[in-house]
Amino acid sequence: MGKLHKGILGGFSGTVGTVVGCNWRGKDIIRSRPKSSGKTPTEAQLLQRMKFRLVVGFLTPLQSIQRQFFAGNSGVKSKMNQAVSYHIREAVEVLNGEPSLVYNKVLITKGDLASPQNAEVGPAAGGMLNFIWEDNSGQANAAAEDVFCTVIFCEELGIFSLYDSAATRTDLVAEQAVPNSMTGKSVHVYCYFRNAMAGTASTSAYLGETVIL
Repeated sequence: MGKLHKGILGGFSGTVGTVVGCNWRGKDIIRSRPKSSGKTPTEAQLLQRMKFRLVVGFLTPLQSIQRQFFAGNSGVKSKMNQAVSYHIREAVEVLNGEPSLVYNKVLITKGDLASPQNAEVGPAAGGMLNFIWEDNSGQANAAAEDVFCTVIFCEELGIFSLYDSAATRTDLVAEQAVPNSMTGKSVHVYCYFRNAMAGTASTSAYLGETVIL
């Protein structure tokens, strides 16, 4: 059932007959209701749908980060749409008809801030990860107060650990405790910098795969 807003000449949401109304990015949109197709999808179409489900399922827990820090608004494409498009195009491979993610091509953030320089990660006892990097503050738009952030993904469990640390670009080190459920399991590790006002971020760096002790 569709709902009218601001009278008959205003926007509405839902479906009225063959017309669908919604509010998209602050604009009232009216379009024709799509017709269902009786055609059997091609193999290429089925594969594209599989890629889409894979990517959207993976990126959903990262929405709060990517809505803020994945590129800029480009025409009608939101930041999340750009993230989905990038990963379908660049970070998915197909083996024996099955799509899978290429983790070293995954981008958590995509931005213009200077990225971490020569960052590395190593596991430590007690479910800790230790990070080191070089100070490149003062180069281009890198600032000393930029905040070091990490994202940990455990493929076996299908869960993320997101960490917005207290460490800054000039601290050169940080440590992160991961959930107990990840102990003994392999994880993929990413890091990035955001500025102190959380208005922009660097493109994330993939630090590889490690086992939580």
